[in-house]
Amino acid sequence: MIAFLDFEASSLARRGTPVEVAWVFEDGQGESHLIRPAPDWTDWSPEAEAIHGLSRDTLERDGEPHGDVAHRMLQVLRDHAVFASAPSWDGKWMSVLLRASGLPRHALRLRDTDEARRAAALDLLMPTVPAGQLDAAVASILLAASRAVESEPPAHRALADARREHGVWLDIRRRAAAFAASHSTSEDPR
Repeated sequence: MIAFLDFEASSLARRGTPVEVAWVFEDGQGESHLIRPAPDWTDWSPEAEAIHGLSRDTLERDGEPHGDVAHRMLQVLRDHAVFASAPSWDGKWMSVLLRASGLPRHALRLRDTDEARRAAALDLLMPTVPAGQLDAAVASILLAASRAVESEPPAHRALADARREHGVWLDIRRRAAAFAASHSTSEDPR
């Protein structure tokens, strides 16, 4: 099964740390965790707080211990393909969280959400769309799905943003299935 993951962070600075993580599986099930900062996580940006709306006091009060979140993440995600819309940034926050918890920083691998999107379209189109038309059909579907969410900016909360990525993936699957059905019908000599 695949999962879409998103982090929010204390800042985009070199010493920035994760403040929230969430993931949503392809079946729509998901989890979200506020992360209580590790003692040496001191970086904090008021600008980042203004974007995600999570104060350090909120994390200290309501966050789960960083080690518990890291272990839960590994327990739940280790056997799945995990995708992120910004894998370099999300990978940085994941690495910080895992290392601070005494876990190998590469215990999970993030892949780019674009890869999941393309695979979703190909999976449904390959059986019915001729090879010479496949790339154009995939590109058209991916563009239409991207345009459908352009007017909705990210919420900058981990669960909402992971659900958004899941929603785009579902939309791509829906569009690809409809395209494949119409193409199959139009090519059917009956």
